Amino acid sequence: MTSILSTLLPQKETMINVLSQWVNHDSPTYQKAAVDAMGRMTVQAFVDAGATLVATHHQPEVGDHYTVSYGDSDDQILILCHLDTVWPLDETQRRPFTIENGHGKGPGVHDMKGGTLIGLFALRAIHQLQLKPRYKLVFLLTSDEEVGSPTSRALIEAEGKKSRCCLVLEGAHNRSVLTTSRKGVGRFLLEVTGVSAHAGVEPQKGVSAIEELARQIQILHALSDFDRGVTVNVGVISGGERPNVIAAYARAEIDLRVSTMADGQAVSEKILGLQPQLPGAKLQITGGITRGPFEETPQGLALFDQAQNIAQNLGFTVEKFSSGGGSDGNLVAALGIPTLDGLGSLGGGAHALTEYTVLDALPLRAALLAELMLQIK
Repeated sequence: MTSILSTLLPQKETMINVLSQWVNHDSPTYQKAAVDAMGRMTVQAFVDAGATLVATHHQPEVGDHYTVSYGDSDDQILILCHLDTVWPLDETQRRPFTIENGHGKGPGVHDMKGGTLIGLFALRAIHQLQLKPRYKLVFLLTSDEEVGSPTSRALIEAEGKKSRCCLVLEGAHNRSVLTTSRKGVGRFLLEVTGVSAHAGVEPQKGVSAIEELARQIQILHALSDFDRGVTVNVGVISGGERPNVIAAYARAEIDLRVSTMADGQAVSEKILGLQPQLPGAKLQITGGITRGPFEETPQGLALFDQAQNIAQNLGFTVEKFSSGGGSDGNLVAALGIPTLDGLGSLGGGAHALTEYTVLDALPLRAALLAELMLQIK
């Protein structure tokens, strides 16, 4: 057993106690005061573990972002965490942290308060054992990942460009895996303008925006190619005013997932180039790729191989995994920086009432991260 793992195993109950405190503090993305309080609590824990608060990046509408570092090398490793969750304010009153059959449950326990906890305790072990990382460890604690990182993206990309590699503390979903690739994400808004008319008296004079939208939805869904990893989903629609009026307006929100940037560009062009199907209807389409694909690279796979060897030495196994969901790792991987994701807690049910974290795995995953941060060359 390594000295890091032997240091962390007795801290399991402490890890659970900290996780309970964090989970029981609501941090919905757009509730700035709540996320800022969560951020201050988290940053203080990192400072207490030996880190330095380098910068607080103040935000007017979402929680502040924080840069925290450990070590003094000119070269750095970037570690990404996020403070926000998808759950509404007061969700923790309805569903506080609980333990059931060895699983910690509660809003954000896996996505990603458990992951941030693993980063904290990996750092604590390094500091307690007075180990010196070869490279400076730079933790970014951001507050808008769950809505696509609109205010933290530039910060993430700037730190990524300065880094030898990037480690992402999103969770390992449902089994012991590490994420070596993720699909890219695109978001689009389709707005349809028709011509209103009385549905009973003069329907022939109208052009239904809703009918036009229905036809466009069929075209959009036909762009999906599961074999290529391309999916197009119209997830939100609205339109019309009254049942006896031919609808003059309708809209749809569209989600695109792609495995390669080439497919992202090709399908985006098709979505943006949609043409009206009904005479007199007009379309306005906006949007594009928000997170490019995180594709497997030899450098990223080398990081995985190193982590896999470390896990074996710690007494457990990890497999590689390709995720259909995006993360902030996509932003750094798209820059050509070697990136390894899924280094957070072992669990599942992210964004669902079934969300959980495997509590026995917390020290093991923290030891894996600590050893990896020390051994990267």
